[in-house]
Amino acid sequence: MFFFFEYCLIAILMVATYFLRSFPCGWFQAAERYLGRLARRRALAILVVGVLALGLRVALLPNLPVPQPGIHDEFTYLLMGDTFAHGRLANPTPLMWIHFETFHIILKPTYVGLFHPAQGLVLALGQVIGGHPYVGVWLCSGAMCAAICWMLQGWLPPGWALLGGLLAVMRLGTFSYWANSYCLGALAAIGGALVLGALPRIKRHQKVRDSLLMGLGLALLANTRPYESMFFSVPVGVALCVWMLGAKGPPLRRSLLQTILPMGLILAAAAGYMAYYFWRTTCSPFVSPYLVYMRTYPAVPPFPWQPLNLTHHYNHPVMARFFLRDWEVYDYFQARRHPLDWFSGKASDFFGFYFGPLLALPIATVLIINPRQFLRIWVAGKTGFIVAVCGVTIIGMTLPTYFLPHYAAPMTAALYVLLLQAMRYLRLWRWRGKRAGLGLVRAIPAICVLMFLLRSFAPQLHIPTPIDWHNTWEAEHFQNLDLARAKAQLEGLPGEHLVIVRYNQYHDTSNEWVNNRADIDKAKVVWARDMGDSGNVEIIRYFPQRRVWLAEPDLAPPRLSPYTVLAEAGVQQ
Repeated sequence: MFFFFEYCLIAILMVATYFLRSFPCGWFQAAERYLGRLARRRALAILVVGVLALGLRVALLPNLPVPQPGIHDEFTYLLMGDTFAHGRLANPTPLMWIHFETFHIILKPTYVGLFHPAQGLVLALGQVIGGHPYVGVWLCSGAMCAAICWMLQGWLPPGWALLGGLLAVMRLGTFSYWANSYCLGALAAIGGALVLGALPRIKRHQKVRDSLLMGLGLALLANTRPYESMFFSVPVGVALCVWMLGAKGPPLRRSLLQTILPMGLILAAAAGYMAYYFWRTTCSPFVSPYLVYMRTYPAVPPFPWQPLNLTHHYNHPVMARFFLRDWEVYDYFQARRHPLDWFSGKASDFFGFYFGPLLALPIATVLIINPRQFLRIWVAGKTGFIVAVCGVTIIGMTLPTYFLPHYAAPMTAALYVLLLQAMRYLRLWRWRGKRAGLGLVRAIPAICVLMFLLRSFAPQLHIPTPIDWHNTWEAEHFQNLDLARAKAQLEGLPGEHLVIVRYNQYHDTSNEWVNNRADIDKAKVVWARDMGDSGNVEIIRYFPQRRVWLAEPDLAPPRLSPYTVLAEAGVQQ
């Protein structure tokens, strides 16, 4: 629905550009003067962008409450956050571990999530300082918008940098799944912004502060999206080395002391922490939890040219169905048999999330009106370098079997550079004596504001918002509300509880109910897989003081009822 509104507004804008001899400019000129004064105070502009993102998200809480986790990744990050919040890097393998197997979790040699630790640390921060992991998501979203504005100030005039930050607030910092789920794509976006924002500042000033920020950005990337960040970082490293070793570079001693050494200290500390984390979670400083998980569960390899691994043994039918017959297997065969369709699906997801029809308009218009000039601008100079960073990163992202928009998060700020450069060029375009480009450029943020307001008041305006796994403002992120209601019901009852989760043969594997806290034995509610009445006896005997429930998520509506087969277990309800 919102994409439809976006296309309609674009159509109206194009018609107005064709018929109007001059675009209305009074309000726009006043807004540009005010924002220009703000933009010249660079630190204040960054602060305003970050605080605006935080404030808008708080203001939207009546219509967009604190989200409930829905997909496997979110429950994994929440487990990691809960583990870190309790002062541990990993949890010991539960004695009854086979009953707690679930997606994106390893239970041997330790009980921990498969991902790198940065996102979990942010959720732990929110849990500790704010009492809820979402506080970490909220703070991270505001920091991302501020970091994008800071990065843009290094590459563009201050007014355009402020505009980019404000577009990021509306596009990513409020309604996207980065701000409304626990996947934390914003954290990798912060890392990418720090790396690219530090590069021109290092070249201009050679300050230790900027080298430390680049090192921090690289450390964040290594601990969020390490695979994609490897491709993202290569052009940056090459550009930095060429500059330092070139004729216009600083003296070698200065480069070593003010660039290499500070950055190296940050990266060495990050590498040491990662090795220690791996050792505590997998018993080897060179093996990550992700590698343990890949060796234990998935049949689909990371890349489509690799063969399927059909040697794994699965203890539960739902896990066998997920790994052998679900969407990962579909994507794998789609990539092998229909690579063009597979690639076009990735491209559609990418452009739909980061640009959408409206933000793609300036780039498409410049390409149409003057393709030679477009290519010349995008190949040469600073913009050419940003294109190279994006191009190398995109090449890396096209190789794996599957893709979600937050995989591309490191290049978020770079994409905004390309968008704003296209808008800067388009602003100068004249057509039939009219400043048509100026009108188009001014209308784009105006339409963004209008779309933001429509989305903000969608419930009051009775505008439907579909459910999506990786939405921007056109949809709502998928939330497992049935599970959330069941958890709230059990948390409100006295005593401790054990829930046996039973699925039917047609169960949707994305609707996962077996998700536990870091310390399972001490949790008020424990969720375990159904292993048949005789198989469930073991877990029931292990928790003799708990009230036992049967959860049936596939009924309509889902049902939570007392588990009645208890006599054999010797438990009295």
